[in-house]
Amino acid sequence: MTHESASFIPEPGGSVVVFLDPSADGVGTRVADPRQPAVLVTDQGLTRGDGIFETMTALAGDTGHRIRKEDSHLERLVSSAASLDLPVPDAQAWRQAAVTGLTAYAAGNPGRDAVVKLVATRGPEGAPGGGHYVRGTADTGSDGELKDITAGTAPDAPALTGTYWVLVSPVSPGLASGRERGLSVLLLDRGFDSSVSERAPWLLMGAKTLSYAVNMAAMRFAAAQGADDVIFVSSDGKVLEGPTSTVLLARRIPTADGPDTVELVTPLRSSGILPGTSQGTIFAAAQAAGWDLGYGPLEPSDLFDADGVWLVSSVRGVAPVTSLDGVPLDVDRELTEQLSVFLDEDRSPGRHGPLH
Repeated sequence: MTHESASFIPEPGGSVVVFLDPSADGVGTRVADPRQPAVLVTDQGLTRGDGIFETMTALAGDTGHRIRKEDSHLERLVSSAASLDLPVPDAQAWRQAAVTGLTAYAAGNPGRDAVVKLVATRGPEGAPGGGHYVRGTADTGSDGELKDITAGTAPDAPALTGTYWVLVSPVSPGLASGRERGLSVLLLDRGFDSSVSERAPWLLMGAKTLSYAVNMAAMRFAAAQGADDVIFVSSDGKVLEGPTSTVLLARRIPTADGPDTVELVTPLRSSGILPGTSQGTIFAAAQAAGWDLGYGPLEPSDLFDADGVWLVSSVRGVAPVTSLDGVPLDVDRELTEQLSVFLDEDRSPGRHGPLH
């Protein structure tokens, strides 16, 4: 097992990829240029979307980068892998790869926040080993030939036959604008009822898989209508989630002799949505602050009647919804700021209510 130092340093504004290479001795790491060929075209993550991923934010500081909600993301990665019966490296291997990638990234992008994406696929179709292939380097030759770096793996090695990598990239400037100006959102029918995940677990509704074509099609549809984002609704009229985000709403409840009580609500997880790491962190901090927490079921009317609606995600953070299907919504700047503070507290999400 080897852990390669940051031999590749990206140019300013560039990215870096770190492959996790399983062997009989454990899982090593290898730094590479993401602009170079590195994955087989027969990899099932590419040909079938058969794989999982997580996307995290790494905040730059005086002592290096701090990955926000890293434990929660790794726990969800394991959960998604279990849903797909997909063997993946352990948490420590992913942590090591992320540190290696951030070290290389920081050398080319000092003081700059980063997006850290973890990816695991099932590997090449019909291949006994993983799908990690690289072109020749100073260490392996410079003939430009593709070389199978997993050749010779011991037969008693752990059954990690997929392709695994960590991609570290700059944060897109466009994501900040959504936080600052808010989002115009469309309600779109997802085409499933809210109990489908219980009846048909093979649909993988609660796993973060690579099969994001439907989500991206929904975003393109919204953009064509002049909207910024989408909230999916089930065929039986229940609010679900955004294509890349979790839905939150808040209600201010007046009290007789003091400040309003705030109730923070999110859709039921059992309705076929991805458990949101940002939602979990915000709920943990909100509960500690004395807010009431609620879990659907929610209907579109609840969104229109709320004192605030937000789409939250790991990279974009807390983005207020300013209009829904063209109807302006109330935007509570104070609550938006407080939710952002809660997210920055990075508390362990724990468990704060029913999953169903």
